[in-house]
Amino acid sequence: MNKKNEKILVPLVAIFIGILVGCIMLLLSGKSISALFVGLIKGLVGFDFYKPQLGINLRYPGEFLVSAMPILLTGLAIGFAYRCGMFNIGAEGQVIMGSLASCMLAILVPMPFSAVFCLIAGAIFGALWAFIPGFLKCKFNISEVVTGIMLNYTAMYGANYFLRNLPGSNPQRTVDIPQNAKLQTEFLANISQNSRLHWGFIVVIIALIVYWFIIEKTSFGYSLRATGFNKEGARYAGIKVDRSIIYSIMISGALAGLAGAIIVQGTFGYGRIMVAQDNYGFDGIAVALVGASNAIGILFSGMLFALLKVSQPILQINGIPKEIGEIISSSIVFFVALQYAIKIVLAKFTKKDSGGAK
Repeated sequence: MNKKNEKILVPLVAIFIGILVGCIMLLLSGKSISALFVGLIKGLVGFDFYKPQLGINLRYPGEFLVSAMPILLTGLAIGFAYRCGMFNIGAEGQVIMGSLASCMLAILVPMPFSAVFCLIAGAIFGALWAFIPGFLKCKFNISEVVTGIMLNYTAMYGANYFLRNLPGSNPQRTVDIPQNAKLQTEFLANISQNSRLHWGFIVVIIALIVYWFIIEKTSFGYSLRATGFNKEGARYAGIKVDRSIIYSIMISGALAGLAGAIIVQGTFGYGRIMVAQDNYGFDGIAVALVGASNAIGILFSGMLFALLKVSQPILQINGIPKEIGEIISSSIVFFVALQYAIKIVLAKFTKKDSGGAK
């Protein structure tokens, strides 16, 4: 089996096993397996097989897309860094800093085309926050994993301080950002039966295209990947390794910062004073892992994880514990991490098939 087929088959097998584990857990607890799939289908397309007379409720796919957007962007952020030899575990902090920048600019600096400028500010702040672990790695060879984890908490508590001191803030949230800074519109709300669907999906589509183009089609992307693959070989070939490391993690941080911006401008419409992290950055690790850090793979894996997350309330209504969705997500990640074992099994099956064909 060639490597291209392995990259496709291994995640598919992991997803199948993960869902199988969830079904086994349901059987052991005496719950209905059909209720799981009915709930997932309802969360995806809005059709309830238990109540077909109600037809399709577009609010459900609208909320599904809202949930998928930041997860896809953080998946791209983690995937970009990973393709360039970095493990950007600090994406959660970059999401928070993107949210902070977007919210503060929207509230403090009223301007025309505010939504665009707030998105740009979110991306810039995410990139600058990612610069810190990149610089420390280049200058002092400090692991980006250690600094990234520490900066996640620094970002959360620092953002809380600034948001609390914005005019009109209370202990839970800021005032609503101005309407021209929001990505929500009545048009999208009307066509999705009053869901929170917003124009952030255009940002995600552009990010997917830019990710694919930079990584796969440019010499700049090649130099970043070459640095990640072999630093000394890249340096020997004349590539400026330190610059490539900083560029790669800053681009990753910009994608995570965009996720934070669309959470403020699209999902909520205000800044939240957080008591705990949302874990979008950590969800992005799972998405990038299952999607093999490939743009198309990240698109589908991000939608899968978003579906499992957004369907949890529906599953509870159908009598399925919400933890089942988390068990399936965790199992998928676990079996993707065991990809070498899956490859061995797949190789044995392909050998048997080829032997039988002879």
